[in-house]
Amino acid sequence: MSGYTTGVTCSASPATEPAMTSARNFLVRGLLAGLVAGLVTFGVAYLVGEPSVNASIALEDSAHGGGGAELVPRSLQSTVGLLTGTLVAGVTLGGLVGVITAFALGRLGRLRVRGVSVSVAAIGFVSVSLLPFLAYPPNPPAVGHSETIGTRTALYFTMLAISIIAAVTAVLVGRKLADRWGAWYATLAAIAGYLVVMVAAIALLPTYNEVPAHFPATVLYEFRVASLITQLALWGTLAVILAELLHRIEPHADREIIEPAHAEQLPLT
Repeated sequence: MSGYTTGVTCSASPATEPAMTSARNFLVRGLLAGLVAGLVTFGVAYLVGEPSVNASIALEDSAHGGGGAELVPRSLQSTVGLLTGTLVAGVTLGGLVGVITAFALGRLGRLRVRGVSVSVAAIGFVSVSLLPFLAYPPNPPAVGHSETIGTRTALYFTMLAISIIAAVTAVLVGRKLADRWGAWYATLAAIAGYLVVMVAAIALLPTYNEVPAHFPATVLYEFRVASLITQLALWGTLAVILAELLHRIEPHADREIIEPAHAEQLPLT
């Protein structure tokens, strides 16, 4: 009896340890990919986004008869401050995408680890960045009233929460439908369902427009395009780097994730 108990105990431990090791591998590579993505995003934001930000600040300063005292110099904001923000965003998103990829591997049809990581990043870009952007486009620093910051922030995060919940629900429903409709039609149905929910949310939630009539349309357009390009650079770089890092450990990662699910079926020795 003691020999049988010992055998069961010893066989369960290797099944748990590889799964934890695999999740850690995905997390570490996600953090590394996020670090690279943060650096790339900083370069894109500095080159593409800063000109429109500077133009907007210049318009605000001229409208108020010159700039006031700055607690943090603009030169520091556009370099160290911007770099810190993009690195924090990149590493945070990288860790999340890495862990979600580990969880989703083997649950998204026949996609291998690269396909799963890219799919997770694409879903993240659409649900976290693109749809909230379309619903409530960002405004330059000189646009907006200070007394409405709370309302605008609440509306944006409400839209963000709806988008994420709708995206997760669409993936889960798509997996269920794939058994009956096939992967292609199930994917189309999931995407259509997500878009219907988001269009309804955009139509029902309050809107606001605080852009002054005299504000140059060119500066506003360039700022919003730069914001979208920066988000695309962040998610795109993260997807490519993470997919490549995970592909290099794909046989090892697949074995660690798949084998524990069947560990109880293996004969005890």
